[in-house]
Amino acid sequence: MASKLWKLSVSNLSKSNISSNIASKPAISLHSAPQTNRSQSLQCSRSLVSTAYRGISLEQRQLTLYSSDRRGFHSTPLARDNSVSPYHFDTFKFVRRLEAEGFTLEQSEAVMSSLREVIDESMVNLSNTMVTKAEQEKTVYTYKVDFASLKSEIQLLEKNDFTMMKAEHERLQGEIEKLRQKLREEITRTQANVRLDLNLEKGRIRDEASAQEIKIKETDTRIESEIAGLRTQMEAIKFQILQYMVGTITGAGALILAYLRMFK
Repeated sequence: MASKLWKLSVSNLSKSNISSNIASKPAISLHSAPQTNRSQSLQCSRSLVSTAYRGISLEQRQLTLYSSDRRGFHSTPLARDNSVSPYHFDTFKFVRRLEAEGFTLEQSEAVMSSLREVIDESMVNLSNTMVTKAEQEKTVYTYKVDFASLKSEIQLLEKNDFTMMKAEHERLQGEIEKLRQKLREEITRTQANVRLDLNLEKGRIRDEASAQEIKIKETDTRIESEIAGLRTQMEAIKFQILQYMVGTITGAGALILAYLRMFK
């Protein structure tokens, strides 16, 4: 992606700069003197190279920012030797275009060589700020190895934690079962003690009730005997009263009769 953008920007920049410089330069006759052609070619090459270099520097900074944001990668690094560096644009077409615009063959080749050197240098500088595919693959492989190691460690820790939790759970279940059995025995023993206490209390209450009933019966018998004695005494007193009344009535009758006889 970065190389395509670079080629497009260089091509557009070259066309715009060359067109502007050609428009500003007067037409050069092909039949001028060699010294004049050489000096004009060098002057034109310097102006084109300086203009192209400024544009390429701007494009390089933009591509550097773009590559830092998008982290562009290239599969093969650019060669630093200009003798074996690849062409980044169609040099033949570029020379023919310059010749069509009025440059001589020597001027066109000089401009092409200068522009090629500038582009190669810019590409080398740009490649130094980018990450190679090998480095990226190495980094990705390192991350994958680290992630795999971390994953295995996490799985091992999870397995150990699960084993420990399972053992702890089984131990707690055993302790809970022991406590449950102990509580059941305590409840059974407490129930037996409560039943025994209730039976003893019931027996004691039954004995006390029997004793109270006996006492009540004895009291009833005593009361009845006392009542019978009182009745006997009342009958005797009643008989004595009747005797006294009969004697009194008889005496009173005798006195009355005697009194009547006296007054007759």
